[in-house]
Amino acid sequence: MIVAERRLAFRALSGWAAEDHAAALAAYGRSVHALPPEWPRPDGSAPRAFFESRFTPVLVGAPAFVTGYYEPEVEGAAAREGRFRHPLHARPATLPEGPWHSRAEIVAGDLLAGHELVWLDSAVEVFLAQVQGSVRVRLPDGTLRRYGFAGRNGHPYRSIGAELIRRGAVPADAMSAAAIRDWCARHPEGVAGLLDHNPSYVFFRPLDLPEDEGPLGSMGLPLSPGRSVAVDTDHVPLGAPVWLEAGAMRVLAVAQDTGSAIRGAGRADLFCGSGREAGERAGAMRLAGRCVVLLPEALASGIAP
Repeated sequence: MIVAERRLAFRALSGWAAEDHAAALAAYGRSVHALPPEWPRPDGSAPRAFFESRFTPVLVGAPAFVTGYYEPEVEGAAAREGRFRHPLHARPATLPEGPWHSRAEIVAGDLLAGHELVWLDSAVEVFLAQVQGSVRVRLPDGTLRRYGFAGRNGHPYRSIGAELIRRGAVPADAMSAAAIRDWCARHPEGVAGLLDHNPSYVFFRPLDLPEDEGPLGSMGLPLSPGRSVAVDTDHVPLGAPVWLEAGAMRVLAVAQDTGSAIRGAGRADLFCGSGREAGERAGAMRLAGRCVVLLPEALASGIAP
């Protein structure tokens, strides 16, 4: 069920007229085939007119909190060798319905031995790949391998960034993946304990994707940088266009992904792309604002103006 605050007019969306509606329509068109029939299909109309004539803006989150995520690219090896000693794991063939072993138990007991997919040179990079849900691994011969989300162990996600803030180790306004890496580099003896603060553990699977495409989101389709957003599906349906007003950001994205840390009507996590520069953009994105979902009239008609 969609929990919404109220309907809005398109003229109430700050920056709407200046948006690149064609880019937003292209992103919407890539996943609309997976939506029920009441969701409008692109029909050759001008992009802005298509959205304005077939959708109703509905405020679902104010204040909203918009962050960014990305697909890391890291060095790795196909086998454990030299500095590459920290694996990404495949999902075990059988897992219980409820929570399985915690991260600390998995690591301490080497419970996923035999399920290694690829080896990285840092437990921190393995952890950050799990947080992002996808990763590109560059092997010593230059070959690129890509891995995507294949499930988790059933434990709740706990932020190690929030834990470092709670400890007073990193100021809240300075928190980022780079800050986490820096703290871990300066406190190698504390890395294992910090990572174990998050009992959630993510499994991966190999992906056969072109290098120029984004990783797969929850809809099973490649994500588009700056146009795909992870949402809480209790408030925003997958596949819906989502207007984000946060800080200086004014963008029409499409809900094509989810995340264990993305909870609440106003939570949105914008996919920023792949590699280091995308990681820097994502790490700096912590914006307050509002989140507006565009719904077809059949779904918006019962929501108060």
